[in-house]
Amino acid sequence: MVSKVYFTNLRANSSINLPGKLERLVNAAGIKDLDCKDKFTAIKIHFGEPGNLAYIRHNYANRMVSILEKLGAKVFLTDANTLYSGRRSNAIDHLESAAENGFNLISVKAPVIIADGLKGTEYREIPINSEICKSAKIGSAIADADVIISMNHFKGHEMAGFGGALKNIGMGAASRGGKLDLHSSSKPRMYEKNCTGCRQCIKDCNYGAISLNENKKAVIDYDICVGCGQCIAVCRYDAAQPVWNNASEIMNKKIAEYTWALLKDKPHFHVNFIMDVSPNCDCWDCNDAPIVPNIGMAASYDPVALDLACADLVTQAPAIKGSVINPDGKDDLLGEEKFRHAHPNTNWMVGLEHAEKIGLGSTVYELCTV
Repeated sequence: MVSKVYFTNLRANSSINLPGKLERLVNAAGIKDLDCKDKFTAIKIHFGEPGNLAYIRHNYANRMVSILEKLGAKVFLTDANTLYSGRRSNAIDHLESAAENGFNLISVKAPVIIADGLKGTEYREIPINSEICKSAKIGSAIADADVIISMNHFKGHEMAGFGGALKNIGMGAASRGGKLDLHSSSKPRMYEKNCTGCRQCIKDCNYGAISLNENKKAVIDYDICVGCGQCIAVCRYDAAQPVWNNASEIMNKKIAEYTWALLKDKPHFHVNFIMDVSPNCDCWDCNDAPIVPNIGMAASYDPVALDLACADLVTQAPAIKGSVINPDGKDDLLGEEKFRHAHPNTNWMVGLEHAEKIGLGSTVYELCTV
């Protein structure tokens, strides 16, 4: 089956600005056909870790809220708490972070609800009996919603390869317990020769799994470690490193299954913003220079086709000189797969193929320019 993906570039003028182009895009993609009148409609979005400036601006969320309210929807913005320690690991800090980044009732005209509650323990366990996951632990506010809208910053990701609709939904909608399941095959390894004994990983481990040995080097207790990867993120000396062993492939398949668990019985619609395409996730408290120029926005009812179309657009774009994938500026990597350059040990296509296999969407698409 061929799925339609609608695309618009980021050229704007006095007759139509970018929020206006977003509205024109989603109308062309058929959002008005969405059955959401008088229904609880969740806009799943990443509010951005404070310090990271690559997340989607709240102005786009404001316009999406307006579009959905005209259709009679009861709209709220939502995300689930993070597994790693940071400013979005509990509902209080998460709401403060969202407000700091412009997502609040005043600016977006809709309430912000943290999907899995105060401590990440409020979820619905949805049976799926899929290839890897037997059930999915989804934050209750998202699981209880009648309609799902995803607004996704399309960018690189250090384990998934890239983050788009599937990553934002499958990983982002999971409760903290669900995120444990998704990360459980990717516990990190400590390389003692690189460790300086700075103790930063110990301070940032939510589970007390790391300590210093007799040589003042960090070691991991794997009976306690949940594989969240926070130590990898905070280590400045490359001592904490992922153990790949197909972890990327397995995690991408799990993400597809979690996405399917949430969407299989609900009306849904998706928008990817291919701008500020940073090499890493918006969960970091900083963002590196984008790897390609800003490309545009894309929308579809099919999240699989949407993600693949956006990945192809990034592949076809020139790499930015001086970026992490083209630091010397000698080769713009035109036509080469950019996310594989940024994260060589990832294989994002496995997740899309698995998503197609389980009936989530199609990898065959038609790109329709608006």
